[in-house]
Amino acid sequence: MSVAELDPQSDPRDRGGPAQPLLIARELKKHFPVKGARGKFVQAVDGVSFTVRKGETLGIVGESGCGKSTLARLLLHLIVPDAGELVFDGDAVGTEIAVNMLRRQVQMVFQDSYSSLNPRMPVRDSVAFGPFIQGRNKTDARDIARGILGKVGLDADLFGPRYPHELSGGQKQRVNIARALATDPRMVILDEPVSALDKSVEAQVLNLLRSLKYQFKLTYVFISHDLNIVRYISDRVLVMYLGRVVELGPVDDIFERPLHPYTSALLASRPSMDPARRIEEPPIVGDPPNPIDPPSGCRFRTRCPFAEPVCESNVPVLGEWLDIGSHVVACHIHDPESGHSKAAQA
Repeated sequence: MSVAELDPQSDPRDRGGPAQPLLIARELKKHFPVKGARGKFVQAVDGVSFTVRKGETLGIVGESGCGKSTLARLLLHLIVPDAGELVFDGDAVGTEIAVNMLRRQVQMVFQDSYSSLNPRMPVRDSVAFGPFIQGRNKTDARDIARGILGKVGLDADLFGPRYPHELSGGQKQRVNIARALATDPRMVILDEPVSALDKSVEAQVLNLLRSLKYQFKLTYVFISHDLNIVRYISDRVLVMYLGRVVELGPVDDIFERPLHPYTSALLASRPSMDPARRIEEPPIVGDPPNPIDPPSGCRFRTRCPFAEPVCESNVPVLGEWLDIGSHVVACHIHDPESGHSKAAQA
Protein backbone atom coordinates (compact mmCIF):
# COMPACT_ATOMS: atom_id res chain seq x y z
CA MET A 1 0.00 0.00 0.00
CA SER A 2 1.41 3.39 -0.96
CA VAL A 3 1.33 6.58 1.05
CA ALA A 4 -1.22 8.01 -1.35
CA GLU A 5 -3.69 5.24 -0.44
CA LEU A 6 -3.87 6.39 3.15
CA ASP A 7 -6.77 8.65 4.03
CA PRO A 8 -5.69 11.17 6.67
CA GLN A 9 -9.07 12.92 6.39
CA SER A 10 -10.67 9.99 8.21
CA ASP A 11 -8.96 11.23 11.38
CA PRO A 12 -11.08 13.97 13.00
CA ARG A 13 -7.90 15.61 14.30
CA ASP A 14 -6.70 16.26 10.74
CA ARG A 15 -7.19 19.97 10.14
CA GLY A 16 -5.27 20.67 6.95
CA GLY A 17 -6.14 17.74 4.70
CA PRO A 18 -3.74 15.27 3.05
CA ALA A 19 -1.88 17.95 1.08
CA GLN A 20 -0.69 19.75 4.21
CA PRO A 21 2.47 18.26 5.79
CA LEU A 22 1.94 16.82 9.23
CA LEU A 23 5.20 18.31 10.48
CA ILE A 24 7.38 21.16 9.24
CA ALA A 25 10.74 21.85 10.89
CA ARG A 26 12.41 25.17 10.04
CA GLU A 27 16.02 25.94 10.95
CA LEU A 28 16.07 23.92 14.16
CA LYS A 29 19.16 24.53 16.28
CA LYS A 30 20.48 23.04 19.49
CA HIS A 31 23.94 23.90 20.83
CA PHE A 32 25.06 22.38 24.14
CA PRO A 33 27.49 24.41 26.28
CA VAL A 34 30.80 22.69 27.04
CA LYS A 35 31.60 22.48 30.74
CA GLY A 36 34.83 24.18 31.65
CA ALA A 37 35.14 25.92 28.28
CA ARG A 38 33.44 29.29 28.44
CA GLY A 39 31.84 30.31 25.16
CA LYS A 40 32.26 26.87 23.57
CA PHE A 41 29.27 24.86 22.35
CA VAL A 42 28.68 21.45 20.81
CA GLN A 43 26.70 22.21 17.66
CA ALA A 44 24.56 19.07 17.79
CA VAL A 45 21.82 20.34 15.47
CA ASP A 46 22.56 23.43 13.43
CA GLY A 47 19.83 24.72 11.13
CA VAL A 48 17.89 21.57 10.19
CA SER A 49 14.82 21.98 7.95
CA PHE A 50 12.49 19.35 6.48
CA THR A 51 8.86 18.29 6.14
CA VAL A 52 7.03 15.07 7.01
CA ARG A 53 4.02 14.22 4.88
CA LYS A 54 0.92 12.62 6.40
CA GLY A 55 1.09 8.84 6.17
CA GLU A 56 4.73 8.61 5.10
CA THR A 57 7.86 7.24 6.74
CA LEU A 58 10.80 9.63 6.77
CA GLY A 59 14.09 7.84 7.38
CA ILE A 60 16.98 9.75 8.98
CA VAL A 61 20.52 8.41 8.53
CA GLY A 62 24.06 9.51 9.28
CA GLU A 63 27.16 8.60 11.26
CA SER A 64 27.11 8.30 15.03
CA GLY A 65 27.27 11.77 16.54
CA CYS A 66 25.71 13.56 13.58
CA GLY A 67 22.71 14.75 15.63
CA LYS A 68 19.99 12.22 14.74
CA SER A 69 18.86 11.44 18.30
CA THR A 70 19.10 15.09 19.37
CA LEU A 71 16.88 16.01 16.42
CA ALA A 72 14.33 13.36 17.46
CA ARG A 73 14.12 14.84 20.94
CA LEU A 74 13.77 18.34 19.54
CA LEU A 75 10.75 17.23 17.49
CA LEU A 76 8.97 16.15 20.68
CA HIS A 77 10.36 19.05 22.74
CA LEU A 78 12.06 16.65 25.13
CA ILE A 79 14.91 19.07 24.48
CA VAL A 80 13.95 22.70 23.93
CA PRO A 81 15.47 24.08 20.70
CA ASP A 82 17.67 27.15 20.88
CA ALA A 83 16.16 28.48 17.65
CA GLY A 84 13.90 27.42 14.83
CA GLU A 85 10.24 26.57 14.44
CA LEU A 86 8.08 23.44 14.48
CA VAL A 87 4.70 23.44 12.76
CA PHE A 88 2.37 20.51 13.44
CA ASP A 89 -0.53 20.19 11.00
CA GLY A 90 -0.50 23.93 10.36
CA ASP A 91 -0.11 25.04 14.00
CA ALA A 92 3.15 26.50 15.35
CA VAL A 93 4.30 24.48 18.36
CA GLY A 94 4.51 26.57 21.51
CA THR A 95 2.16 29.32 20.32
CA GLU A 96 -0.78 27.91 18.35
CA ILE A 97 -0.49 24.41 19.81
CA ALA A 98 0.90 23.72 23.28
CA VAL A 99 3.70 21.23 23.79
CA ASN A 100 1.50 18.94 25.92
CA MET A 101 -1.08 18.86 23.12
CA LEU A 102 1.69 18.00 20.64
CA ARG A 103 2.69 15.06 22.81
CA ARG A 104 -0.89 13.75 22.72
CA GLN A 105 -0.45 13.30 18.96
CA VAL A 106 3.26 12.42 18.74
CA GLN A 107 4.93 9.57 20.63
CA MET A 108 8.44 8.13 20.65
CA VAL A 109 10.00 4.66 20.79
CA PHE A 110 13.54 4.74 22.16
CA GLN A 111 16.55 2.61 21.30
CA ASP A 112 17.14 1.10 24.74
CA SER A 113 14.01 -0.95 25.29
CA TYR A 114 14.90 -1.93 28.87
CA SER A 115 15.71 1.47 30.35
CA SER A 116 12.57 2.90 28.69
CA LEU A 117 10.35 0.76 30.94
CA ASN A 118 9.78 1.11 34.67
CA PRO A 119 11.31 -2.05 36.21
CA ARG A 120 8.81 -1.92 39.09
CA MET A 121 5.72 -1.66 36.92
CA PRO A 122 3.97 -4.61 35.21
CA VAL A 123 3.71 -4.48 31.44
CA ARG A 124 -0.05 -3.83 31.44
CA ASP A 125 0.39 -0.82 33.74
CA SER A 126 3.24 0.59 31.65
CA VAL A 127 1.05 0.48 28.54
CA ALA A 128 -2.03 1.77 30.41
CA PHE A 129 -0.17 4.68 32.01
CA GLY A 130 -0.46 6.98 28.98
CA PRO A 131 -4.25 6.71 28.59
CA PHE A 132 -4.63 6.98 32.37
CA ILE A 133 -2.81 10.31 32.68
CA GLN A 134 -4.77 11.59 29.68
CA GLY A 135 -8.02 11.20 31.62
CA ARG A 136 -9.17 7.59 31.24
CA ASN A 137 -10.14 5.71 34.39
CA LYS A 138 -7.99 2.77 35.41
CA THR A 139 -10.37 0.13 34.02
CA ASP A 140 -10.63 1.79 30.60
CA ALA A 141 -6.88 2.37 30.47
CA ARG A 142 -6.21 -1.31 31.17
CA ASP A 143 -8.74 -2.33 28.52
CA ILE A 144 -6.88 -0.15 26.01
CA ALA A 145 -3.58 -1.70 27.09
CA ARG A 146 -5.03 -5.18 26.68
CA GLY A 147 -6.16 -4.45 23.13
CA ILE A 148 -2.90 -2.78 22.11
CA LEU A 149 -0.78 -5.61 23.49
CA GLY A 150 -2.71 -7.98 21.25
CA LYS A 151 -2.07 -5.72 18.27
CA VAL A 152 1.71 -5.94 18.78
CA GLY A 153 1.63 -9.72 19.10
CA LEU A 154 1.70 -10.17 22.88
CA ASP A 155 -0.92 -12.15 24.79
CA ALA A 156 -2.23 -9.71 27.42
CA ASP A 157 -3.09 -12.50 29.87
CA LEU A 158 0.40 -13.98 29.59
CA PHE A 159 2.57 -10.88 29.31
CA GLY A 160 0.44 -8.23 31.04
CA PRO A 161 1.35 -9.25 34.62
CA ARG A 162 5.06 -9.65 33.80
CA TYR A 163 7.82 -7.21 34.62
CA PRO A 164 10.41 -5.94 32.10
CA HIS A 165 13.20 -8.24 33.39
CA GLU A 166 11.02 -11.23 32.49
CA LEU A 167 10.88 -10.28 28.80
CA SER A 168 13.27 -10.76 25.90
CA GLY A 169 14.63 -7.79 23.98
CA GLY A 170 12.11 -8.17 21.20
CA GLN A 171 9.23 -8.48 23.66
CA LYS A 172 10.34 -5.37 25.53
CA GLN A 173 10.46 -3.42 22.29
CA ARG A 174 6.95 -4.62 21.41
CA VAL A 175 5.82 -3.31 24.80
CA ASN A 176 7.42 0.05 24.03
CA ILE A 177 5.62 0.16 20.69
CA ALA A 178 2.34 -0.72 22.42
CA ARG A 179 2.92 2.01 25.00
CA ALA A 180 3.45 4.56 22.23
CA LEU A 181 0.27 3.48 20.41
CA ALA A 182 -1.90 3.39 23.55
CA THR A 183 -2.41 7.17 23.45
CA ASP A 184 -3.68 7.01 19.83
CA PRO A 185 -0.95 9.20 18.26
CA ARG A 186 -0.80 10.43 14.69
CA MET A 187 3.00 10.35 14.47
CA VAL A 188 5.56 8.02 16.03
CA ILE A 189 9.28 8.86 16.22
CA LEU A 190 11.37 5.68 16.23
CA ASP A 191 14.94 6.21 17.41
CA GLU A 192 17.01 3.13 16.46
CA PRO A 193 14.11 0.84 17.46
CA VAL A 194 15.67 -2.43 16.24
CA SER A 195 19.43 -1.85 16.57
CA ALA A 196 19.71 -3.90 19.78
CA LEU A 197 17.76 -6.89 18.44
CA ASP A 198 18.84 -10.10 16.76
CA LYS A 199 18.29 -10.14 13.00
CA SER A 200 15.37 -12.58 13.09
CA VAL A 201 13.61 -10.54 15.78
CA GLU A 202 14.54 -7.33 13.96
CA ALA A 203 12.68 -8.52 10.86
CA GLN A 204 9.60 -9.38 12.92
CA VAL A 205 9.53 -5.94 14.57
CA LEU A 206 10.03 -4.16 11.23
CA ASN A 207 7.14 -6.05 9.67
CA LEU A 208 5.05 -5.27 12.75
CA LEU A 209 5.83 -1.57 12.40
CA ARG A 210 4.79 -1.57 8.75
CA SER A 211 1.54 -3.35 9.58
CA LEU A 212 0.73 -0.99 12.45
CA LYS A 213 1.43 2.04 10.28
CA TYR A 214 -1.40 1.21 7.89
CA GLN A 215 -3.69 -0.21 10.55
CA PHE A 216 -3.54 2.95 12.68
CA LYS A 217 -2.90 5.42 9.81
CA LEU A 218 0.39 6.53 11.36
CA THR A 219 3.22 8.74 10.20
CA TYR A 220 6.75 7.63 11.10
CA VAL A 221 10.06 9.37 11.59
CA PHE A 222 12.48 6.44 11.56
CA ILE A 223 16.08 6.97 12.72
CA SER A 224 18.67 4.31 12.03
CA HIS A 225 22.31 3.76 11.10
CA ASP A 226 21.39 0.62 9.13
CA LEU A 227 20.90 1.73 5.53
CA ASN A 228 19.22 -1.52 4.45
CA ILE A 229 16.56 -1.12 7.12
CA VAL A 230 15.99 2.50 6.12
CA ARG A 231 15.51 1.52 2.49
CA TYR A 232 13.07 -1.23 3.47
CA ILE A 233 10.79 0.90 5.63
CA SER A 234 11.12 4.51 4.37
CA ASP A 235 9.36 6.56 1.71
CA ARG A 236 11.88 9.42 1.87
CA VAL A 237 15.34 9.71 3.40
CA LEU A 238 17.09 12.60 5.15
CA VAL A 239 20.90 12.38 5.38
CA MET A 240 22.62 14.26 8.22
CA TYR A 241 26.27 15.15 8.67
CA LEU A 242 27.66 17.01 11.68
CA GLY A 243 24.34 18.58 12.67
CA ARG A 244 23.15 19.59 9.20
CA VAL A 245 21.04 18.10 6.41
CA VAL A 246 23.17 17.33 3.36
CA GLU A 247 20.61 15.47 1.23
CA LEU A 248 16.86 14.82 1.25
CA GLY A 249 14.73 12.96 -1.25
CA PRO A 250 12.65 9.88 -2.17
CA VAL A 251 14.20 6.64 -0.97
CA ASP A 252 14.85 5.22 -4.45
CA ASP A 253 16.51 8.42 -5.61
CA ILE A 254 18.77 8.52 -2.56
CA PHE A 255 19.88 4.90 -2.89
CA GLU A 256 20.15 4.69 -6.69
CA ARG A 257 21.20 8.25 -7.58
CA PRO A 258 22.90 9.85 -4.54
CA LEU A 259 24.01 13.43 -5.15
CA HIS A 260 26.13 14.32 -2.14
CA PRO A 261 29.63 12.78 -1.83
CA TYR A 262 28.87 11.90 1.79
CA THR A 263 25.72 9.98 0.83
CA SER A 264 27.68 8.13 -1.86
CA ALA A 265 30.32 7.21 0.72
CA LEU A 266 27.69 5.96 3.17
CA LEU A 267 26.11 3.74 0.54
CA ALA A 268 29.51 2.45 -0.59
CA SER A 269 30.34 1.44 2.98
CA ARG A 270 27.66 -1.26 3.01
CA PRO A 271 29.26 -4.73 3.00
CA SER A 272 28.84 -6.65 -0.25
CA MET A 273 27.57 -10.22 -0.33
CA ASP A 274 29.35 -10.79 -3.64
CA PRO A 275 32.94 -12.08 -3.19
CA ALA A 276 33.87 -10.53 -6.54
CA ARG A 277 32.91 -7.06 -5.28
CA ARG A 278 34.93 -6.80 -2.11
CA ILE A 279 35.66 -3.37 -0.69
CA GLU A 280 39.42 -2.92 -1.06
CA GLU A 281 39.62 0.72 0.08
CA PRO A 282 37.53 2.65 2.58
CA PRO A 283 34.89 4.77 0.81
CA ILE A 284 35.44 7.58 3.30
CA VAL A 285 38.60 8.42 5.24
CA GLY A 286 39.33 10.42 8.36
CA ASP A 287 37.28 11.09 11.47
CA PRO A 288 34.33 13.49 11.64
CA PRO A 289 35.44 17.01 12.67
CA ASN A 290 34.95 18.28 16.18
CA PRO A 291 31.35 19.52 16.54
CA ILE A 292 32.62 22.19 18.96
CA ASP A 293 34.65 23.80 16.20
CA PRO A 294 33.28 22.53 12.86
CA PRO A 295 34.91 23.46 9.54
CA SER A 296 33.84 26.63 7.78
CA GLY A 297 31.72 26.42 4.65
CA CYS A 298 30.77 22.83 3.85
CA ARG A 299 31.32 20.71 6.94
CA PHE A 300 32.17 17.66 4.85
CA ARG A 301 34.98 19.39 2.92
CA THR A 302 37.75 18.04 5.18
CA ARG A 303 36.88 14.50 4.08
CA CYS A 304 35.52 15.18 0.58
CA PRO A 305 37.63 14.17 -2.47
CA PHE A 306 36.05 16.97 -4.52
CA ALA A 307 36.65 19.85 -2.07
CA GLU A 308 37.72 23.19 -3.59
CA PRO A 309 38.26 26.70 -2.14
CA VAL A 310 34.57 27.55 -2.61
CA CYS A 311 33.70 24.69 -0.23
CA GLU A 312 35.77 26.35 2.49
CA SER A 313 34.40 29.86 2.06
CA ASN A 314 30.69 29.31 1.32
CA VAL A 315 28.02 27.27 3.10
CA PRO A 316 26.06 25.16 0.58
CA VAL A 317 22.27 25.65 0.58
CA LEU A 318 19.90 22.68 0.71
CA GLY A 319 17.41 23.94 -1.85
CA GLU A 320 13.61 23.80 -2.02
CA TRP A 321 13.11 21.39 0.87
CA LEU A 322 9.41 22.28 1.27
CA ASP A 323 8.63 20.46 -2.00
CA ILE A 324 7.94 17.00 -0.60
CA GLY A 325 8.59 15.15 -3.86
CA SER A 326 11.88 16.85 -4.67
CA HIS A 327 15.41 15.49 -4.34
CA VAL A 328 17.60 18.25 -2.88
CA VAL A 329 21.24 18.40 -1.84
CA ALA A 330 23.49 20.87 -0.02
CA CYS A 331 26.59 20.64 -2.22
CA HIS A 332 28.39 23.20 -4.39
CA ILE A 333 28.88 20.58 -7.10
CA HIS A 334 25.14 20.71 -7.81
CA ASP A 335 24.83 24.49 -7.70
CA PRO A 336 25.53 25.96 -11.17
CA GLU A 337 26.29 29.36 -9.63
CA SER A 338 28.67 28.15 -6.93
CA GLY A 339 31.88 28.40 -8.95
CA HIS A 340 32.88 24.79 -8.27
CA SER A 341 34.73 23.26 -11.23
CA LYS A 342 32.35 20.30 -11.34
CA ALA A 343 29.18 22.43 -11.08
CA ALA A 344 28.87 22.81 -14.85
CA GLN A 345 28.98 19.01 -15.26
CA ALA A 346 26.27 18.31 -12.68
